[in-house]
Amino acid sequence: MKPENQSALESRLGYAFKNSELLIMSLTHPSFVKKPTEEGEDYQRLEFLGDAVLSLVLAEALYVEFPEEREGGLSRNRAALVQGEQLAAMAWELGLDSYLRLGNTEEQAGVRRLDSVLEDVFESLVGAIYLDSDWDTTKAVVLGWYGCLKGRLEERLTDHNPKGELQEWVQSLHGNDVVEYDTISESGPNHRKRFTVTVKIQGECVGQGSGYSKKEAEENAARAALNKKAGSD
Repeated sequence: MKPENQSALESRLGYAFKNSELLIMSLTHPSFVKKPTEEGEDYQRLEFLGDAVLSLVLAEALYVEFPEEREGGLSRNRAALVQGEQLAAMAWELGLDSYLRLGNTEEQAGVRRLDSVLEDVFESLVGAIYLDSDWDTTKAVVLGWYGCLKGRLEERLTDHNPKGELQEWVQSLHGNDVVEYDTISESGPNHRKRFTVTVKIQGECVGQGSGYSKKEAEENAARAALNKKAGSD
């Protein structure tokens, strides 16, 4: 990475790396690493670490921010803040897509703009900052990206029950038991398995979604169906 590009990115991140190799690694898609000894490591190991660090950063912040909230509410709030769609949106906000290192085939296929890739990069960046600094610094940087947690949650939770919204709409037209969710594929390692789900109404596929749990994939499929409905209204 050119020094001027690293400086521009670090300015957006609000953090300057001591070890620039960690930053580069966090932006390196597996497709880019054909010869690891020459091109370094890809972001997958950092993603694994960053996922855990991000979860703990938000768990602590929510515990402090909502002293009256019970465990279930805290868990729902954290889930809303680490959903793939949310992390991809924040990756877009930080401009990470512009710095991602990809193989030529993936570049031509438009992988740079995939939300599923950008959420992985976001988590790997968290892991890189944690290794490059310390807990307090990482927490401050990550929470700086999120800004007001209550505001973020309001944005997320207004659209946090797409399955329920879809069910209500369908029920008013067709009655009960006409919405079906089918898992059509599973990929990735056991600790980071990704599911793809379709949602059908009276046997007709009306939406498809992916996620790192069947629940998240079903919600994204329902959201896709609702977006399709809104576009046809």
